[in-house]
Amino acid sequence: MGRWGDWEKNSLKKAIISLVLIVVWLWTMVAFASQDLEIQGKKLICQEPPFTLMLPSEFQLIHSSSQKNPAESSATRVYFIVKEKNKQVEEMFILQISDKTNPQAGPIAVPSLKPYTEKRMYRKDKIRKGDLVIDYLIQLLAWNPDATSLQPIVRKGIIIPSLWALQSQSLFVYQGEHAVLIRYSKAAHAFGFKVSQEGNKWDKESISGNEKRAYEIFQKTFTEMMNSIQIKSP
Repeated sequence: MGRWGDWEKNSLKKAIISLVLIVVWLWTMVAFASQDLEIQGKKLICQEPPFTLMLPSEFQLIHSSSQKNPAESSATRVYFIVKEKNKQVEEMFILQISDKTNPQAGPIAVPSLKPYTEKRMYRKDKIRKGDLVIDYLIQLLAWNPDATSLQPIVRKGIIIPSLWALQSQSLFVYQGEHAVLIRYSKAAHAFGFKVSQEGNKWDKESISGNEKRAYEIFQKTFTEMMNSIQIKSP
C-alpha cells in the first residue's frame, strides 16, 4: 500500500507539473502574439511582417493567440479587434498571420477568396501596392455568435448580434514568408439608416435603396483602409 501510495503521489505530481507547463506555454504564446501588434488611435502597427494601416474606427484589441502548425511548416497568429457599443459589437476586425517556420519549405501558399454565395452582391478584385498584390472580396454575411472562431470575443462578455453584416476579406503574401488575412465587417444596421434584414434585398440583381447605399459606403471605407497600407522594406 505504501509503494502504491507513493506511485499515486508521484503520478499526480507529474500531472500537475505538466499542466502548469502547458498553461505557462499558452500564456507565453498569447503574450508573444500581442507584442507583435499595436494600435495607436486608428493606426494599426504590425511588426512582422512590417506594415501599418489606418482602421476605419477606433478599435480595441481584446484577444490574441499563436499556434504552431508543424504539418504545414508554419505558425499562425490571430488578433481579435472590435468596436463595441454598450457591450455589443458594431465593427469587427480579425487579423490572421501565418509565418513560415521551416526555411527549407517553399513559399507560403494561400487559397483564393470565394464568396459565400454568387447571387448576393459581392465584389472580388485585386489592389497593387508596388510589388505587393492584395486580393480582396466584399460581401454580405450573417454574424453567428455561436461560431467557434468567434468565441474569444464572446468570452470577453461582448455580444455579437445575430444580424447581417457587410464584410471584406483581404489577403496578401509578404516575400513568401508571411500570409496576411484581414477580415473586417460592420453590422448592416450600424450605418445610421435602416436597412433590410431580408437576404434577397441584397441580391446583386435587385439591390437598391439603403442596401445599395450601405454597400457603397462600406466599399469606400474598405478601399480607404487598403490604400492606407504601408509596407516597410526589408
